[in-house]
Amino acid sequence: MPMTDASPPARFVRPDGLRLAYRHSEGRGPTLVFLPGYMSDMEGGKAVALHDWAQRTGRAMLRLDYAGNGASEGCFADGTLESWRDDALMLMDGLTQGPAVLAGSSMGGWLALLMALARPERVAGIVGIAAAPDFTQWGFTDADKALLATEGRIEEPTPYADRPYVTTLAFWQSGQAHLLLEDEIAIDCPVRLLHGQADPDVPWETAVRTAARLRSSDVQTLLVKDGDHRLSRDTDIALLIRTVDALLESL
Repeated sequence: MPMTDASPPARFVRPDGLRLAYRHSEGRGPTLVFLPGYMSDMEGGKAVALHDWAQRTGRAMLRLDYAGNGASEGCFADGTLESWRDDALMLMDGLTQGPAVLAGSSMGGWLALLMALARPERVAGIVGIAAAPDFTQWGFTDADKALLATEGRIEEPTPYADRPYVTTLAFWQSGQAHLLLEDEIAIDCPVRLLHGQADPDVPWETAVRTAARLRSSDVQTLLVKDGDHRLSRDTDIALLIRTVDALLESL
């Protein structure tokens, strides 16, 4: 049965009482943890396809919604890069044991790197899908930054959602406090970076730059010539599953 047809997601209560939504299935480790992108959630095509695959093959998997996203409680505009990293760490720590492999899409790829830095003893591998580390640095114009400073937020239309794409000053400041690409990224586990060369949102060169900055010697960058930002076509998802499977089998 596809995971989208399952019962409502489980809830994890944060210390402040806010309830985070997640779906967790037991199986062989390492546990695969999926980290959605900005304004995305755990019911996206890549997350569901990976969880269906994990269940078919007996693999342990956790997928989750950050506070204010998807089925989790909270206000989206209250979230920051750091608070969403902490949500994901709390769920990983509270629900899983042993090694984990993090699969992060777009902003989730940035979060995966930050989580690996915070839990080097737990994170055994990373798969980035159009990973977008440092996008608060390279993705905002001077006019954007001025608007954030004066208005406290930016709202823009997006082809990926039916509501405006909202960026708050607090989120931008949190991103700027956790930049990674200016120096060595002290991560030693295997990393796989999948990126479409037709990505209109995150330049594919970001994957190459990330690979160069990672301290790990086991880093592979896979560029999909006609791939877009989502990398959600059947062929893209098949590549993602093959990549995740090979990484898990190597650990």
